[in-house]
Amino acid sequence: MPPPLRHAVPLTVAALVAALALPPPAPAAPPTPASQVGPATQVGSVRATVRDATTGTPARACLSLVPADRDQLTVVGLGEEQAGRHGGCTGLDGSDLVATDVPPGRYHLLARPYDTARHGWQWVGGHGGTGQRERAAILRVRPGRTVVAPQVRLDPPGTVTGRLTRAADGKPVSGGLVFALPRIPHPKYSEGAITDDDGRYTLTGLGPYHWPLYFTGARLANQWSGGTADRARARPVRVRAGATVTADQALVAGTVVSGTVSVPELPSYSQVVAFHERTGDVVGVAEVGSDYTLRLLPGQRVVLRCDCRYAPSRWYPDADGIGGATPLRVGRTPITADFDLTGP
Repeated sequence: MPPPLRHAVPLTVAALVAALALPPPAPAAPPTPASQVGPATQVGSVRATVRDATTGTPARACLSLVPADRDQLTVVGLGEEQAGRHGGCTGLDGSDLVATDVPPGRYHLLARPYDTARHGWQWVGGHGGTGQRERAAILRVRPGRTVVAPQVRLDPPGTVTGRLTRAADGKPVSGGLVFALPRIPHPKYSEGAITDDDGRYTLTGLGPYHWPLYFTGARLANQWSGGTADRARARPVRVRAGATVTADQALVAGTVVSGTVSVPELPSYSQVVAFHERTGDVVGVAEVGSDYTLRLLPGQRVVLRCDCRYAPSRWYPDADGIGGATPLRVGRTPITADFDLTGP
């Protein structure tokens, strides 16, 4: 495993493969819900064709079926981005992709080309690509059926560059991360664009659309472009084909959400993950010892999941699924949320 990268990471083939391949699972990573497994008659499939938008010739890409509904979207573990766990890649000749064993449900389709010097990422819309998930087409997968996705037409890529600073004092944010979609970072592996010592980053390989970008920084609140915790309220960045646009962002410290974690035995990699209560997006991740500390933007409601034991994860205060979690309203006053996982 190569050492962690220190500078911007383009969305190249290597990053693409790493993004689609799951890292070694953490002992406490959440299991796939029972509703998502079962005999072949309970699953469906998706067929997709990928073409160059200009020439119409076959193009190579990997496609992810990203759940459109909140609860399925939160099935994400250590080192994973919120791109779902189903999809596949076109053949070497650009032949159609057929994703099988897909649980019934509603999905958006995220396309990531093999050659990001030629084609950019996109959410697949009904008539072309988009950078905004809410504008992507929805695929409805039904048991025992094959749904045909809108034709994926890949456009040329563009580049986003910028600088992350601390809102409190204007100092650069070194080692910050910039993503096209949220993830639960792994402590050993880095993805996305990484800021240098002056807080500067470069993100390549995005399609020429409006993209909300997701920013993180040590001891700072995660946020979308425009300074919001809600993806739907983000200020999208206009990416242009063959051009470089600038997107600076000042990150705030946010409100402290902290607590203790009582557990018989703590796995090596344990974390408390905060999800936006409405969208299901990851809005914060904290490593766990005997306690944890999150920093979250005020003005949102979150649900917390503790991946902190050799058993299925628990949702605050002590639920086995997101449906039983108690939402917390994040204001400007620190919040205490303790997890007691000593019971069965």
